[in-house]
Amino acid sequence: MTLTELPVRPDSRAARLAMPRAVDALKQLAQEHGICVRPILLRRTDLTTGGTQVIDLPCGATRDDKCPPCAKRARRLRQQQCREGWHRTDEPLPEPDEPSAGQCALIVLRAHFVFERGRMEEAARWDQVADLDAAIDEVDQAITESGLRGRLTAPPPAPVDADGNPQEHEPERKTRRTRSTKRRQDAPDLPRHKVNPSTLGRRFTGRDGTVFQPSTFLTLTLDSYGRVRNDGTPVDPDTYDYRRAAWDAVHFPALLDRFWQNARRAAGANLQYFGAVEPQRRLAPHAHFAMRGTIPRDLIRRIAAATYHQVWWPPTDEVRYPDHHAPSWDTDAKAYVDPDTREPLPSWDQALDALDEDETAEPVHVTRFGPQVHAEGVLAGTKQADKLIGYLTKYLTKSVDSCHAVETNAQRGHLERLWHELRYVPCSPRCANWLRYGVQPKKARPGQHPGKCKAKVHQRTTLGMGGRRVLVSRQWSGKTLADHRHDTRAWVRSLLGITTTHDQVDAVDAPELGKPAPVAWEMARPDDPDVAPLQLRLLRAVSARIQQRAEIRAALDKAAQDRDGPDK
Repeated sequence: MTLTELPVRPDSRAARLAMPRAVDALKQLAQEHGICVRPILLRRTDLTTGGTQVIDLPCGATRDDKCPPCAKRARRLRQQQCREGWHRTDEPLPEPDEPSAGQCALIVLRAHFVFERGRMEEAARWDQVADLDAAIDEVDQAITESGLRGRLTAPPPAPVDADGNPQEHEPERKTRRTRSTKRRQDAPDLPRHKVNPSTLGRRFTGRDGTVFQPSTFLTLTLDSYGRVRNDGTPVDPDTYDYRRAAWDAVHFPALLDRFWQNARRAAGANLQYFGAVEPQRRLAPHAHFAMRGTIPRDLIRRIAAATYHQVWWPPTDEVRYPDHHAPSWDTDAKAYVDPDTREPLPSWDQALDALDEDETAEPVHVTRFGPQVHAEGVLAGTKQADKLIGYLTKYLTKSVDSCHAVETNAQRGHLERLWHELRYVPCSPRCANWLRYGVQPKKARPGQHPGKCKAKVHQRTTLGMGGRRVLVSRQWSGKTLADHRHDTRAWVRSLLGITTTHDQVDAVDAPELGKPAPVAWEMARPDDPDVAPLQLRLLRAVSARIQQRAEIRAALDKAAQDRDGPDK
């Protein structure tokens, strides 16, 4: 037996270091009970009594590498949102209520004021116009307080001087560039139907009279850029089209928007969806969608094949200014200039004007889906539906670059080559990478350098997916995330018999009016004298969470006994 094979002495330093740390055990216990391990400190001050209270708020992180409990809570919330909207049998957004007689009377009063204001304006009686404007503002406030939503009139006109004449130096109106909407010759045509406003899917009746309303699980994938192995790495990195892969990743959100626009028109249905964008093993983005209702699979494939997104930007096929010879900012010209001739580079508008004048110009890039489109029907209440919801939200709590493990040198090299290409892909008209191609970014400012744009698509952790990871249509569940959180709290309160006034502060000064005590909120610092150490706060939170869960389990057991009877 050698010296290194001898057992560790119990009282040695190595034995002490091998013992688990109490702080790590506390944080692990807090994570197991769903307690935020890096809470935000807020100080609540009662302005009547002067008493203060430090409150821990969850950080609200959505990624495991920042706060696993908060990320897990956010994932469950998204699963709840997906589940509530997927197989709905009723419209998520109700029709507006009929206005009351009082609300109609306010609208009539508003109409009289507008009519009189027009008369006074024609008579140039500006003093009465000002009085009527004040009266109209009061009526507008009363209309809002009565429960009517929306605006009755457009925003106020341009400012005028004392004589009623428009002021000089009016803001320049923005002009929108328009391009032909004629479809590309290489894209197949699609049918176009009037969209049915209903968001519900079709119902089918079986031979036994059973009525069911299936929905769809859909996966959309980008095209191939070269052959890849099972680990996602290219067979031949030299021929793998990294440039097209980078451009497709940046413009993938716009392609998805165009797909749903075409799908609604081609199917004639107000399709609603809940989707998540995630990277494939080859690091290209693809999207999974839970779609309410069904349409023929052949039509889905036709829509995907006919969907494209054209990027009408200045050409980027030639690098005019490499990093070591980049344009510099000229303070006098307030523009970037050529490092040799000191001539200002063409502005963004000038570059687009030249593109418009060129009749042979082509889009700098066209993004399309690949031929692989997966669609399957799903019934409500089945194990398959729950399994697919979990699969759809599988990677929501992970960073894009950590969804798939990078272990081999080939995988690291593939990631490095793709990220290097993403560094120099222009992400927007304001991107600093346009300097590399001899064009000034839109609204150029000093300090911009090619390859150093701070947009999310250029970051190594996003791999070009800088937009939203979750895509939800407007009429999916009829609720926001705040509404879903409120539903969860309301369910717990109802289960435990807690009233809505349980956590309200006492009324002061005018108890009969029910006005709460005035309070002030401010951020607190961990080193403030009234802030307890994090370990102590976590211990209190663990104890409170254990007691709360015990109360919930007892309430659930009691509810089950009341429902099933004492004999079961």
